[in-house]
Amino acid sequence: MATFILDSQTFQTFAIKNQDVHLTYDTTGVLRIDLTYQAAFGCGERYHTLNLKGHRISIAVEEKFCEQFDKTYCPVPFFLTDSGFGLYAATGQAFEIAFKEDFIEANIPLGTEITLFSGDAPKIISDYMALFGQAILPPDYAFMPWISANHWDSQAKVEAQLDLLKKHDFPAGVIVLEAWSDEATFYIFNGADYKAKSEGYLTYEDFEYSENGLWPNPKAMIEKCHAAGLRVMLWQIPVYKLQGEDEVISPQNELDRANAIKHQFMVKKIDGQPYQIPEGNWFAGAMIPDFTNPETCQDWFAKRQYLLDIGIDGFKTDGGEFIYRDDLTFNNGKSGKEMKNLYPQTYTAAYTDFLSEQHVLFSRAGFAGQHTTPILWAGDQKSTFSELRAQLKAGLSAAMNGIIFWGYDIAGFAGPLPDADLYLRATQMACFSPIMQWHSEPDGGQFKEVMASQDTNNERSTWHIATRTGDEHLLERTRFYHKLRAELQPYIIAEAKKSVENNRPLMMPLAYYDMADSVTHGIVDEFMFGSEFLIAPIVEASVTSRDVYLPAGEWENYWTGEQFTGKQTVHFSHDWHIPVYKKMK
Repeated sequence: MATFILDSQTFQTFAIKNQDVHLTYDTTGVLRIDLTYQAAFGCGERYHTLNLKGHRISIAVEEKFCEQFDKTYCPVPFFLTDSGFGLYAATGQAFEIAFKEDFIEANIPLGTEITLFSGDAPKIISDYMALFGQAILPPDYAFMPWISANHWDSQAKVEAQLDLLKKHDFPAGVIVLEAWSDEATFYIFNGADYKAKSEGYLTYEDFEYSENGLWPNPKAMIEKCHAAGLRVMLWQIPVYKLQGEDEVISPQNELDRANAIKHQFMVKKIDGQPYQIPEGNWFAGAMIPDFTNPETCQDWFAKRQYLLDIGIDGFKTDGGEFIYRDDLTFNNGKSGKEMKNLYPQTYTAAYTDFLSEQHVLFSRAGFAGQHTTPILWAGDQKSTFSELRAQLKAGLSAAMNGIIFWGYDIAGFAGPLPDADLYLRATQMACFSPIMQWHSEPDGGQFKEVMASQDTNNERSTWHIATRTGDEHLLERTRFYHKLRAELQPYIIAEAKKSVENNRPLMMPLAYYDMADSVTHGIVDEFMFGSEFLIAPIVEASVTSRDVYLPAGEWENYWTGEQFTGKQTVHFSHDWHIPVYKKMK
């Protein structure tokens, strides 16, 4: 490993296993890396490709609703090659990397610290992760199935899910509530009665909850969820919201906004005025908290402490891709240009510091070092097979950046409901992913004017999809995979601990598992789940068989017990299972 600072006269020769790598950087502002390689991986969570060779990659965080293709919520200025070379650029600025035939070039900003790595993929990724500190292991319950829906906007709807899980005999460990808050402060339950405070912080005892209200007794609801074996997570967004003319103005939100300005808790423009999210973007007009300011963090989380006090187990930290201008200033002295990509990670790091080891975080946006603020979620996708394939690439590419814990919305969450085929295939893949979660958009669709769902009930629960599609087998078959997930808990928890201890992904692309085998470089539809299971999801419609490449070693068909020697392609066929192979001891 070697580290240096880019200047206009940079010339470096870096030795790797079979060659010298030459790096040059001059007044054009482009770092050129001359080397021989066949494949490259990294650059963050990517939905369109795993092997980066032949692609120009933008290292920029972007908020994109569905069909992300080459955009990402979690860019990482890090990559590695099959030839044993790796590079990390320590900058939060956006830039591009072009992976050419015999060289790689990137317009990395002058003065950036560059770290070079050599070795095989596991070593390079581990060394990269070590730059940021030890990965964090989520609590055991995080590896049980999760249930989530945006339209659970009342205590009655939440408690109904407990009855439905029991009725249909589905195991679950986490319930995520998105539509719980007043949609203004994002820390007060919708409908709660209280006296707004300009000084000090509200506690649970300051609220009155009507028996006829949406949330008559949040504390009792949380206790009921816990008794049923479910941990409770709440949705968050990092804004001091500017409420619209069609909203009932929240006095507490107005006081919070005024207090943020008074004490300079928010991100500022260079003239000292508050930065507001520009028009045309999500939460336009909102100010955003400056999490590089310790006083901001103290104030932000003091408002949310009562939620932990009543038993909330964690947060779904959505958004964070809100830096749209260069001419901003942060408490740490950095500009908007420098914080473009860093902001999401400061946001999730602040929440991580607030929570204990028994709490959990589920975040859409991230950056370098995301393994220290787990868990990453793949964001918004439609209910289509093309999006399922994109989700799989996202998970595999995330793994090649040291992102250990990752999950997605089973069969997507947006647009028309999935058919039974897609829903089953997505559930099966999720069973063997680090996080297994289904999630639903609001009734009628997230953005009705762009992508109407044509359904007044968009819930992606198995029982609802089974009813809507009329598939007589779906409930039974998805129940099988939910129960299999529960049965695999000892294995998953043990493998998760090994992943943290050894700085390795839990969901491993075959290229990570055996980079020396060039066949693995182009495989984007198989992965290792821990050290024993090879998973080959079915990601095409109306398919009951597929070819599966088995790497070196001895393998056993998990369903039939049939044994195979690796480094060959085998054919799998089954009416409804997906290919699962177990590595023999």
